[in-house]
Amino acid sequence: MAGTTTSMSIRMDRAVKEQSQQLFKALGMDMTTAINIFLRQALIKKGLPFEVTAEGADSILMQRLAEADNDHDIHGPFNTVQALMEDLNAND
Repeated sequence: MAGTTTSMSIRMDRAVKEQSQQLFKALGMDMTTAINIFLRQALIKKGLPFEVTAEGADSILMQRLAEADNDHDIHGPFNTVQALMEDLNAND
């Protein structure tokens, strides 16, 4: 890594951290690498590297986000990205 590095401390939901670590491990990276990718993409795009909207948002997605915020009906952990995707695409 070019230049001087620094450390950062953030707070997050324990389940989100654990599930994210498992996902990134399945993708061959650690949390630090994933966060660095996110931050670099944000700098390149000069904003979030994905669209964030409330209007026209998928109602199922919004329902799942609300459930996750309330620690309700959380799925996982997943051993593979494929298992995660199958769960995401499953019809309830």
